[in-house]
Amino acid sequence: MTIDRETCVGCGACVGTCPVNAISLNDGKAVIDQDVCVKCGACAQTCPVSAIHE
Repeated sequence: MTIDRETCVGCGACVGTCPVNAISLNDGKAVIDQDVCVKCGACAQTCPVSAIHE
């Protein structure tokens, strides 16, 4: 999963949705730890601005 940092509004919805805690906020934008991410897509479905993609 990747995050378009220009589109991300830093709302944190994805952080709370991630089942493996692979997402955090850094400088007001979401960041995915690729080593932890299981690519389930829950974050992409939750993102209100469609900033997360496979």
